[in-house]
Amino acid sequence: MTVGKACTRSVVTAPPEETVQSVAQRMAQGDVGTLIVVETHTPVGIITDRDLVLRVMAKELRPQETPVSAAMTRDPVCVTEHTALEEAIVLMRGYHVRRLIVVNEHKEFVGVVSLDDLLLKLSEAQRAIAGCMRAAHSRRG
Repeated sequence: MTVGKACTRSVVTAPPEETVQSVAQRMAQGDVGTLIVVETHTPVGIITDRDLVLRVMAKELRPQETPVSAAMTRDPVCVTEHTALEEAIVLMRGYHVRRLIVVNEHKEFVGVVSLDDLLLKLSEAQRAIAGCMRAAHSRRG
C-alpha cells in the first residue's frame, strides 16, 4: 500500500506571511494541531501547536505581528503519493517526526500522512490477513 491511499487530503494550509495568531485561530476552528505552510502549491514548512508555544509564546513574540514563517519548521520531510507505507515509517523514525507531507510528481502539496494514519492502515491490513487465514483454516477443517 502507498502513502497516497493513507494520507489525509483535507488539510489546513497557510501562506508564510500569515500571522501566527491567525494560524492559531484557524487551527482551533478546525480542531487540528498541525498546519502546512504552502507557497504557490509547494510545501515550505509545517507548524504545530507545540511550535506556537515554544517558538512564539515562550519567546514572548507578538502573535498578531509574527509571521508563521518565523515559527514554522522549514524544509519539512516530504514523500510522494507512491511511497510505500513501510518506507514512510522508516523516514518518520529516521527524522524523528510524526507526520510527513505528501506531494505529487510536481512536488505540489497533496496531503499529510501521520503516524496514526499509518497505524490505522497497517492494522486494517493485519485484520484482513487474519480474516483470510481464518477463512482458509475453516475450509480445511
